[in-house]
Amino acid sequence: MNAGERAPSRRMPPRDAARAVSCYTPATMNRPGRIPIFTAAIAVLLCLIIAKFPSPAESSEIENSAAAPSGGSITVKNETFHSASLSRDMHYRIYLPQSYTQPERRFPVLYLLHGIYGKFTDWDSQSHLRHYAQNLDLIIVMPDAGDSWYVNSASVPQNRFEDYIVKDVIGEVDGKYRTSAARESRAIAGVSMGGYGALNLALKHPDLFVFAGSISGAINAPTDLGPRQPDFQANLLQVFGLAGSATRADNDIFILLKHADVARLPYIYLACGESDPFFPLNQQFAAQLLEEHARYEFHQAPGAHEWKFWDKAARNLLPAVMQKLKPAAP
Repeated sequence: MNAGERAPSRRMPPRDAARAVSCYTPATMNRPGRIPIFTAAIAVLLCLIIAKFPSPAESSEIENSAAAPSGGSITVKNETFHSASLSRDMHYRIYLPQSYTQPERRFPVLYLLHGIYGKFTDWDSQSHLRHYAQNLDLIIVMPDAGDSWYVNSASVPQNRFEDYIVKDVIGEVDGKYRTSAARESRAIAGVSMGGYGALNLALKHPDLFVFAGSISGAINAPTDLGPRQPDFQANLLQVFGLAGSATRADNDIFILLKHADVARLPYIYLACGESDPFFPLNQQFAAQLLEEHARYEFHQAPGAHEWKFWDKAARNLLPAVMQKLKPAAP
């Protein structure tokens, strides 16, 4: 493909937001990574939208309440625990629903992943997530993961971030809080790097999640994001290794989907802004989901790779999550 060329893609007509995509079938499937050449502008954009790390005063014991319109509250906590996979302490922020005060109840969980250059506080500080979650019987967990892409690093043995999420974080939360510790009560979603991470983890561990959501997913991370965006190249080489490495193939979601047992896959939720550089690639992944007869929905709307779009997308994501999760146990 020549410099500046766009990947072939088809615009989907507007749809009911609650309806899974079934409105088009591509004549052919393109390989991942055929998206417009990124410029330095997207790197600047990503730097502008990252959230600030919590101040030292925010300890692992902090608890905050966010007043709900009805007068109730959710509980917001920062937690620190030791990750066996990473051999170091890690942080996460957690929302406990208003109804968590009822001691016999157990709750479904949504694991919500941050983007590159981000922190575990991003979803809470950069969006209205607290407000959207106020009246949901849902635990939301936002783990820290650095710039790991949520995979086991090809070059740094101690950076086993896939294992950290699927073993350590889930085990920590299920052990410490009253969760419904079963696939039908567990969802994962994320934005940008976290959107890719959510899809990758769900495709590799379909026994763990009933729902996987990606907002503006940077889903070509293992393929050609590095060459097309040089600012990311060093990070991506450290995480995925050289071109052609086993780590790249093992974490290519297009390959994973092609070889998946579709009947075992979680429900897939995609959302991307039409001005987002990752939009054509997300269209292509939606087309492959359709071709493979996977259960999914794809939402497109005006918007770019920024929190203004992601905030609106989060508001729409949560009802879809609740529809697929098994309700809290009485």
